[in-house]
Amino acid sequence: MLSKDKMQRINELSRKSKQTELTSAEKAEQKKLREEYLQVFRKSFVQDLHGMTFVDPNGDDVTPEKLKRSKDNKKNLKQ
Repeated sequence: MLSKDKMQRINELSRKSKQTELTSAEKAEQKKLREEYLQVFRKSFVQDLHGMTFVDPNGDDVTPEKLKRSKDNKKNLKQ
């Protein structure tokens, strides 16, 4: 999870950019913070997907093969 301070700064820069032009330093900071946020978000999303199993109405596992392989690769990396 991204720190509360960083999230506040992202929002602050976003609000400021709507009112006035950001300086080049602020634009660079905003870009860096957004990239960090997206990296954390994607990691969390993948972890959530690895915890899921998709089941059809008959109770059969219909988890996509790509997700199954990703789960298996993650298990192999831990060993």
